[in-house]
Parts: sequence; C-alpha cells; structure tokens
Amino acid sequence: MTASRSPSDPGSDLARFTRDPFAGFFEGRSAEELVEERTLLDTPAVRRWFDLLHRGLPDSLYTYQIPLSRAAGPESAALDRDLLMFSSYSYLGLIGDRRIAAEVTDAVERYGTSTGGVRLLTGTLELHHRLEAELAAFLGVEGAAVFSSGYDANVAAITALFGPGDWAILDQYAHQSIQDGCRMAGVEVRPFRHNDMADLERRLRQAKNRGKERVLIAVDGVFSMDGDQAPLAEIIRLKEQYGAFLLVDEAHALAAIGETGRGTCEAQGVDPARIDILTGSLSKGIPSSGGFVAGSAALKIYMQHGSGPYIFSAALTPANTAAALAALRLLGEDGTIMDRLRENARRLRAGVEARGLDTGACASPVVPLILGDEWRAYRWARRMLDDGIFVSAVVYPAVAPGIARLRLCATAAHRPEHFDRLFAAIDDCLADIG
Repeated sequence: MTASRSPSDPGSDLARFTRDPFAGFFEGRSAEELVEERTLLDTPAVRRWFDLLHRGLPDSLYTYQIPLSRAAGPESAALDRDLLMFSSYSYLGLIGDRRIAAEVTDAVERYGTSTGGVRLLTGTLELHHRLEAELAAFLGVEGAAVFSSGYDANVAAITALFGPGDWAILDQYAHQSIQDGCRMAGVEVRPFRHNDMADLERRLRQAKNRGKERVLIAVDGVFSMDGDQAPLAEIIRLKEQYGAFLLVDEAHALAAIGETGRGTCEAQGVDPARIDILTGSLSKGIPSSGGFVAGSAALKIYMQHGSGPYIFSAALTPANTAAALAALRLLGEDGTIMDRLRENARRLRAGVEARGLDTGACASPVVPLILGDEWRAYRWARRMLDDGIFVSAVVYPAVAPGIARLRLCATAAHRPEHFDRLFAAIDDCLADIG
C-alpha cells in the first residue's frame, strides 16, 4: 500500500467527508439545512438521528457511506486514502477475483447487462437454471429459487407461505428482512430470547394452547451482528415436537462456516432436509448480489409461481448470476480457502480477546468488538481511520442500547501483516480513548 495523507489532516478529503458528509451527498447543502425540513420527517426516530448527527459532526465521527475508490478487499482506498478493510462481509475474499471477473465478462458479452423481464415471464436465462441447480446441490436440498436480493428472498418466503392468523416465533436478533416479511404477511410475531431454547418452547406452548395450526420459527444460522450460531439441532427437535415450520437464514453462514463452506447445517452436522425453508444471500461469502429460497422441490416451484418478489421484481442480472455461479464453483474446487478463512477468524478473535475486550459468543468470521456506549464506538471507528483501518460502528437500533460495537470481519484474503496493523490500531484506541 502506498503512503497517503492522514485522514485527521483537516485538509484531507476524508477529514472533510467525516466532518460533513452531506456536503458531498446533497450538493453542498449542510446537515443544518436538511434538519429544518421536518414536515415529513417530524418523528422521534428522525429527530434522534439528526441530533446524533449534529453531535458527531464537530468531531468528524461520521464514518458511514465512505465512498470506496477500489474494490472492498482487505486493501482498499477512499477519498485519497489507502485503507485496510476489516468490516467487509466478503468472507472468501473473492471480490475482484480475476477468474470470476472473466466469467462475468463472458456472461455480459453473451446475455447483455439485463434480462429484460421478471423471472416468471421473459427474464429467465440458462445461467439462472444452472445457478439454482448447483446451489441446491451444494446446500444438499432438492431445489432452490434465486431472487434479486437476500432481503427479497426472506420477504418472498414468508409472505407467500404465511398470513393473518398464523404465528411467527422469531429469535429476537433475527434479521430485519425476516421481521419485515412477517409484518408484510400480517402474521402475529412473538419473539423469543436470543438462542434461549426454554423461551422458544414457552412460545411454542403458547401457540399450541391458542390453537395456532401454522407456526413459523425463524432464526439466522449465523447472527450478523454477534457472529454466533443458532443451535439448530435443539430448534429442530422443538419444531418437530410442536408441529411448527422452521426458516433458517444462511446469509452469513453460506461460504463462511462449515468444513466446505456449506453453512450452519454442515458446521453443526444437521441434515438440511429437516429444515423447511433455507434462505440466504449471494452478496457475502459469495461475492455477487442476490438471494435464494431453498428446500424441497415443491417449495421451489411454489416460490417461482406464488411469491411477489419472484413475479414482480427484475430478474438477477447476467453479471451477478455468473459471478455467483463462478464463486460457488471456486469454493467447491479450492480445498484451502475455508482453511484460510477459519485460521484468520481464529487469529482475529484471539487478538481482540488477548486485549481484554469482549467478543461475545462469536463462532464465525464475524467478531464483534463490544464497546457498550455508542459514542465510544463512534470514537473508536474514527480513531481507527487515523490508523488507516476502516471498520463499522454498529449502534442502536441495529443492536440493543448499551451493546454498541465495532463489527469486525475476517476474510480468507487477510494476511498476517493486516492483523498486525489492526491490533496496533486497537492498542491506540485503548490508550487514547479507553
């Protein structure tokens, strides 16, 4: 990496951006001017957000939406500054891989840049069928339907299969797309305490006592903010005992955990056929965009004919489809990439914990550095930029109040010297901020 100006230099592009990002986003209009437009935005949530923004801007604490000028690999750049990336969820480190890029180029030359239709009508390509078949085989299920995003996949599955009168029992940390899908479907939502099987069973007994015939349990395989795993064997036992259905979101598990990257079922020795609905993303370990719903052949067919996002949303582009397919094949062919990812996840977790910092119960490449106070998290993220490390501060409402953190992620592409710089930056934060 080449030398570049310090982000704390008042004249640097990065310093100007973090001091007032809205000058760039909104053609010179200041945050103060935007805050005055409260006819539409006059809600407690909006006021809280703008208040936080005002408090943070004088100290240049806004570190979101920094525009990268290079691929989001371990070594990236933004606003005339070289940066090490430690919050990217490209777990395999394959963004920009030349083998994948070659497949994308071939796909665009053959199919163009768009499909010109939705999947059900004129938007299905041979590439889509190949990706769905190979993805299903990789996951160990009968079929898979591909969507334009992982968000769409969760919304599609829940709204197509459940509705008013049904119950959805969600882990309290279930992804926002699951919660939104339940709201759109009109189901009654009952949360249970995170990974608490006694509380899950309490909710299932409630559903049975109230005569609910269709009950959905929904969890993340790997929880995106904590990096821990759902205890699938215990959840499956309960869902079978009470006659419920189970959705497991594998967005942060596919190509991230398991001996060969097949996700939570492989990592925990669970038969995927015992899970009713597997959903996930193609934009994390798989360096593309898109999502999927996978399970039985009947589930796949119904998703293709009975879910709104499949019928009414544009089909996954040829480029994204080709990238996902190429990455899936590389994962199957490269026997070392998951070994590198596991070793780097271990190195990251060990280095953070050796400094007496809390990483929760993480068991994946996601390693939360839990700091507690949201302003401490903001200041740590900004101080890390001074050392050329780009990490994400995660605060309420993405996590509960009082457990703000930096969301660190290991990838298979990180090298030992990258970790050395990260740990030195953490030491600086401990010394300068506490």
